[in-house]
Amino acid sequence: MTKSLKKTAAVAMMAAVLCVCSWLTIPFTIPFTMQTFGVFCALLLLGGRDGTIAVALYLLLGAVGLPVFSGFRGGVGHLLGPTGGYLVGFLLSGLFYWILESGAKKRFWLRVTALAGGLLLCYAAGTVWFAVVAARGGEPRSLGTILSLCVLPYLLPDAAKLALAMLVCGRVKKSAAA
Repeated sequence: MTKSLKKTAAVAMMAAVLCVCSWLTIPFTIPFTMQTFGVFCALLLLGGRDGTIAVALYLLLGAVGLPVFSGFRGGVGHLLGPTGGYLVGFLLSGLFYWILESGAKKRFWLRVTALAGGLLLCYAAGTVWFAVVAARGGEPRSLGTILSLCVLPYLLPDAAKLALAMLVCGRVKKSAAA
């Protein structure tokens, strides 16, 4: 199998993993999915470029209507809905990681920082988009309200998913190298 074919297969497989992660809902006080875990894994396992391409492919599959988003939903309408900014934020996370990746390859804390910074960009894009959609729907909300609904409840679960991704992907890479 050629190197380019292997890369293409790996990107497609990670896009499929992202689909599955979006369907995995963890019931909690506020339910959450494993999408961010999938994004972290795509970036850690494939690198910034190919991981970002896997995220873009996942978003494209959802945009054309395949039910790859949480709750088995898909379509452009879902991307334009109140949580669409967080989905697009996954792409920003990938781009941020890709930019910082060259210095982070062998440095654990730089990779963690790059993923966490990308997650903050995701939160920012999603929060701004949520505010725009709420205002257009005639329900403008304060920044504090939006943060308490859309960001604060997810900080600890997302930190746990980042830690889990670092652990799992580290072991996967060690196994692949052996």
